[in-house]
Amino acid sequence: MRSLPLYVAMTKVKAAQRMSIFHQPCREFPVATERIQKILAKAGIASRREAERMVLEGRVMVNGRVIDTLGLKADSLKDSIKVDGKILTRFEPKITLLLNKPRGYLATVKDPKGRPTVMDLLKHLKWRIYPVGRLDLDAEGLLLLTNDGELANRLAHPKFSIPRTYLVKVGGVPEEKELARLKRGVMLEDGRARVVSCSLLRQKEKNSWVQVVVTEGRNRLVKRIFSAIGHPVLKLKRIQFGPIQLGNLPFGQFRYLTTLEIMKLNSIKSKSSDNPPSPPFSKVGTTRNRGGLGGFVKVSNDHRR
Repeated sequence: MRSLPLYVAMTKVKAAQRMSIFHQPCREFPVATERIQKILAKAGIASRREAERMVLEGRVMVNGRVIDTLGLKADSLKDSIKVDGKILTRFEPKITLLLNKPRGYLATVKDPKGRPTVMDLLKHLKWRIYPVGRLDLDAEGLLLLTNDGELANRLAHPKFSIPRTYLVKVGGVPEEKELARLKRGVMLEDGRARVVSCSLLRQKEKNSWVQVVVTEGRNRLVKRIFSAIGHPVLKLKRIQFGPIQLGNLPFGQFRYLTTLEIMKLNSIKSKSSDNPPSPPFSKVGTTRNRGGLGGFVKVSNDHRR
């Protein structure tokens, strides 16, 4: 017969093990489970990387208990999962849309300083979505938003090297050797950076327009590489992201991606930068625009003499 103190001690240990979802997750959840961050990504709460950060910040609860370590699994159909105090929506359809972001809006869901965000342009949207990647406050153009966490992770992950095409207004007129330097690569404070292609589109006495394609999403990358060659960026507009083009969508308006466009995004393979999409403008040599950013004409090679 067991002694009473030993029996009581063992009983307390077993009770603690049953209550602890941190040390014994397999006893708390059924076998058919998934990691918490994957469940959040599938539900459209955030990308998997962002979901991991939310877990570590203690913003996720499972069955009434705060989760602040990675690796725990749960059953999205049986377990009660809350994010920031709100119950997880289990049957939310996946949507992805394209927004023509105006200048002056942050590409984020919420700003602590109360500045305008792209969500202010989507107030009547029923589903909760979030931006994919970066687009600076003073930049404009194509921005993808989705509640598909797996797709967001694919589009933002560096290993896929998805081409991003920009129209860039810079101070001065970059010479051909300076544009060639961007193709070879320039050294920035966070490492070497290069462009896939860059072409002079239009020039004036004090500024010019350049079309540039990059395959990285580093913070303020386009601005920094042009500053590195002595031509500060005055205006920045993204017109293409992978196979998705901005087209003539008005400022501040959005549209849902077509089924074909979603299929193209999901079919992107690792190192897709090996075969970047064709630039949306047809050019022969160095080009110049008359009357806007359409209808380009060739500039002779002696235009700087």
